[in-house]
Amino acid sequence: MRARRRLTAVLVAVLVAGLVAGLTAACGPSFEGLHLRIATGAVGGVYNDLARPLADAWAKDLGIARPEVLATQGSRDNLNRVRSGGADVAFVAADLAAEAAAQYPGRLTALARIHDDYLHIVVRADSPYTSVSMLKGRHIAVGSPESGVEYIANRVLAVAGLTDSVSVQQLGLEDSLKALENHRLDALFWSGGLPTPLITQYTQKVGLRLLDMASLQEGMQAYSPVYSTATIPGSTYNQAGPVTTLVVPNFLVVPAKMADDVAEALTRGLYDARPALAEANRAALSIDVHPGIETEPLPLHPGALAYYRSLKV
Repeated sequence: MRARRRLTAVLVAVLVAGLVAGLTAACGPSFEGLHLRIATGAVGGVYNDLARPLADAWAKDLGIARPEVLATQGSRDNLNRVRSGGADVAFVAADLAAEAAAQYPGRLTALARIHDDYLHIVVRADSPYTSVSMLKGRHIAVGSPESGVEYIANRVLAVAGLTDSVSVQQLGLEDSLKALENHRLDALFWSGGLPTPLITQYTQKVGLRLLDMASLQEGMQAYSPVYSTATIPGSTYNQAGPVTTLVVPNFLVVPAKMADDVAEALTRGLYDARPALAEANRAALSIDVHPGIETEPLPLHPGALAYYRSLKV
C-alpha cells in the first residue's frame, strides 16, 4: 500500500511538473538573467525621456531587472557603445545609422523606426538674427561631441557656407541654453522631438526664436535622402509663426547578434508601451508599426521582422 502511494505521489509530481513546464512554454520564452543597457542621450532630451518608461515596460513584459538607462553624448556615442558591447539597445538618428550601415555591414540592425527629430536653430528672441546666413562670424553651439546634433549641425554649416566663418563650441543642450541666456552664444543647434522640454522652459524664461531652414533643403538632401522638411508650428514654442525645418528619423538599434526571441519581445514591448511613452514625451505619439518597419538602409533584426510579420504589416 505504501509503495503504491509513493508511486502515485511520484506520478502526480511528474504530471504537475509537466503541466507547469507546459504552461511556462505556452507563455513564451523565459528571459531570466537578461540584463539590458539602453544608450540614450542627454538628460532632458527626447531619447532619455522615452528610454525611462521603455525600460519600465521591458522589465515588466520580459520579467527581467529594469534595463539600465545610460545618459550619453548622443547618436554617434550610442552607436559606438553598441558596436563595442557597451550597450544593448541604442537610440540613433537615421543619418548616422546610414553611415554606420555602410561602414560596418552586417553588424547593426534595427528594431523600429520610432519618432522623427526636428532640427532647431535657436537664437534669443531679442537678437537681430532672422536667417541662417546672418550667423556668419557668430558663436554657435553644435551639440555634444559624438552626438547626432553635432553631425547634422556640421552638415548644415557646410551647406550654408559657414563652416570656416563661425566660432563653434561643442556643448550639450542645457549648457548651450545657459550660454545663450548669458549672451555667451549667439545661436545653438538641437535635434529633437516636438516639443523639447528644455527649449520650452528656456523659451518661457528667456525668450527664444527658431530660424527658418527652407533654403537648406536641397543641399541637405544631396548629403542624404534621409533628410526631409517639415513645419514646426508657432504654437510649439509660442513663436510668432511657423518655421520650416529639417527632419531626420530615429531608429532603435541593436547588435545583429542579439537573440531573435529577445529582439521580438523588445519590439512587441515597444509598441505595447506607447501610452506610457507618449505621457513622457509627445514625440512618441508618432510611433506606429507601419512606419516602424522603415529602417533602411539599416536592416530590421530578424526577431523584429518576425513581430511585424505576426501583425501582417
